[in-house]
Amino acid sequence: MDFLPAFGNIGFTVLAFVVALSIIVAVHEYGHYIVGRWSGIHAEVFSIGFGPVLWSGVDKHGTRWQVAAIPLGGYVKFLGDANAASAGADGAVLDALDAQERRRSMPGAPLWARSVTVAAGPIFNFILSILIFAGIVLVSGKAVDEARVGALFPVPAEIRTLEQGDLITAIDGEPVETLADVYTLGRTLTPQRSLTYDIVRDGDAMQVEAAFPLLPIVGSVVPQSAAIAAGISEGDVIMSVDGAPIHGFSQLREAVDASEGAELTLTVWRAGETLELTLAPRSTDFPNPDGGFDTRWLIGITGGLIFEPEMVSVGPWEAAKFGVTQTIFVVESSLSGLWHIITGSISSCNLQGPIGIAETSGAAASQGLDSFIWFIAVLSTAVGLLNLFPIPVLDGGHLIFHAYEAVTRKPPSDKVLRVFMSVGLIMLLSLMLFALTNDLFCP
Repeated sequence: MDFLPAFGNIGFTVLAFVVALSIIVAVHEYGHYIVGRWSGIHAEVFSIGFGPVLWSGVDKHGTRWQVAAIPLGGYVKFLGDANAASAGADGAVLDALDAQERRRSMPGAPLWARSVTVAAGPIFNFILSILIFAGIVLVSGKAVDEARVGALFPVPAEIRTLEQGDLITAIDGEPVETLADVYTLGRTLTPQRSLTYDIVRDGDAMQVEAAFPLLPIVGSVVPQSAAIAAGISEGDVIMSVDGAPIHGFSQLREAVDASEGAELTLTVWRAGETLELTLAPRSTDFPNPDGGFDTRWLIGITGGLIFEPEMVSVGPWEAAKFGVTQTIFVVESSLSGLWHIITGSISSCNLQGPIGIAETSGAAASQGLDSFIWFIAVLSTAVGLLNLFPIPVLDGGHLIFHAYEAVTRKPPSDKVLRVFMSVGLIMLLSLMLFALTNDLFCP
């Protein structure tokens, strides 16, 4: 489902990053805006981007909507805010307001109204992620439980004997009752050029010879990986490593592990052509099922079955549950990764900066619209989570100030607030600089 040219060009990479970030920022800021409006707080400016204004217009509510020249964020400036970051109140403006107008300002609104307005930005990011994840599974459906062949992937003709609609009942004499059994046998059987499949086709039981169930076929390519740098594409079939034929994905994994980072030459079958591609596996901190990380040599591809399982549609409720579950998974994985970086369990190079995120945006877009949309959902969750961190200038920092006000019955003074905001800005810029250094100097 390609929708843009190949992203080897830096211009397309920047474009993908700007599109992804603009969507996420727009949703985040709209959360602040609309919940603020519902809470009786007037927004003076809604801006996508910073710097010189390229376009602007005022709506019937008196809010100026604008697009600025630097597309690296955005903001909503509410009535009474000293600046776009809501770092303190504009005393001159507030003094000129009567009681009714003051209620429409951010500093003059009740604590509950200010709190829900601040929290709405990250919450809308999570909602966007849930909707995207749910929408994807709603459109694509889910695999049936039985081992029935759906769409067939292009593979070399000599191993292409299964047909769409085939029901697999056994592989190499081992019974198959569910799709999960096919995966299990793919991990336990010895990889070989072909195996005997017992199938039911159009009501008739028969046997056919077909490729190993977990053929080394590329299901997806991980952004910023050795595979994408070498030009490996989704759908490629890896036929040999350093001249040694392989028939199962596990053999590819073993060869990569054994290389310990040494360069490998892969023979790749792609739509009838045979290519020779060279790459060097990279040491990668990979999440494990226990919530920790394992350091492994990886080239950055995922595998799959030799066929796409037959899919069935899912209802809105089941899709929504998947969206919530996937969003929670991204949050948990992000927090786990950050914790392991802080404790030194994994390399700090796992923390990406703007260049790394931009490269990932371009790589995701180069793999098709569905991959790019999935990336937007993941990034939206990450942005929402980051904004909840208790750092002044971020939404989480504002919520900490609101919690202080709820306990003490008075807000921090503008002077104290500005000091904390300055400290928070320094912390945030330091983190960004550190991440940028990773982008430039980490392997």
